[in-house]
Amino acid sequence: MTQTRKTYIRPLDLKTGQIDMAHGSGGRAMAQLIEELFAKYLGNEYLAQGDDGALLPHPGEGRLVMATDSHVVSPLFFPGGDIGCLSVHGTINDVAVMGAEPLYLSAGFIIEEGFKFADLARIVQSMAEAAKAAGVPVVTGDTKVVERGKGDGVFITTTGVGVVRPGNELSGRNAQPGDVILVSGTLGDHGMAIMAERESLGFESPIVSDSAALHGLIAAMRASGAAIRVLRDPTRGGLATTLNEIAKQSGVGMMLQEKALPVKPAVEAACEFLGLDPLYVANEGKLVAICAEADAESLLAAMQAHPLGGDAAIIGSVHADDHHFVQMTTAFGGRRIVDWLSGEQLPRIC
Repeated sequence: MTQTRKTYIRPLDLKTGQIDMAHGSGGRAMAQLIEELFAKYLGNEYLAQGDDGALLPHPGEGRLVMATDSHVVSPLFFPGGDIGCLSVHGTINDVAVMGAEPLYLSAGFIIEEGFKFADLARIVQSMAEAAKAAGVPVVTGDTKVVERGKGDGVFITTTGVGVVRPGNELSGRNAQPGDVILVSGTLGDHGMAIMAERESLGFESPIVSDSAALHGLIAAMRASGAAIRVLRDPTRGGLATTLNEIAKQSGVGMMLQEKALPVKPAVEAACEFLGLDPLYVANEGKLVAICAEADAESLLAAMQAHPLGGDAAIIGSVHADDHHFVQMTTAFGGRRIVDWLSGEQLPRIC
């Protein structure tokens, strides 16, 4: 007769299994979830320390930059990405636009009871692939499970740490009259990809999220030698809200050129169909750059030479304005105010 080992634990059923409350209890089931799923895909020398935090090397010269973001996107999977890679890209970008080199990530998961292991594994694998491609490991994390009906599948909070070297600091306070405004590519791709998937809208040309880590593009921009004053990733609230934030921080005004704004025809058509303005639609793989006028063309060339900046464009300029208005010269030659986003145009998009 075969003797069964008392210590045997059945492996997680990653094909048909589901999360239950025991997976958030802090006991054996939670340890198994961490070992067989999170550590399996996200594992590295820091995560393997197994403590409540990660002991990390000192970055040496420079100042630390830290950013955190919570991700509640719906649906969890969308053309061009999912909540997993989005949670990695979004936080890396928040660190990178400060002028810092992203070094490490932490990840916190709130998972609803009944969530499928197969979907969770897909999300964690996506995170692992995004972190590996970016060269920014997840070094510590946390998992909580909430009762069925008390969550919405899974929410992920990521925190990023980076180091900014002396002289590389960037801030929304640095824009000056005479500066030039650039964007790294087409606007509204992410927000409209989410909306099209959520509403089951079919378009002749599919709309795909632009979710991507931007620190490689930023390094190429730095290498051009351009005097970059400000970098920002225009996520929630889109380009319009981002520029209003910078205008207020720097105490300046801005003038955009509508004809110069890069928008894909499919995104423009979808926005028109839904009554939305692409200026207010979220992006997850684009950045806004403000630089000295003399460096604008060289910076544009550096952006366009990078895979993530092929559609980069100069879209406007900074000028003195005590009211800190962002305005736009329209395609018809008129002018209009590009105000802050009012209300929630597209909820649950990141």
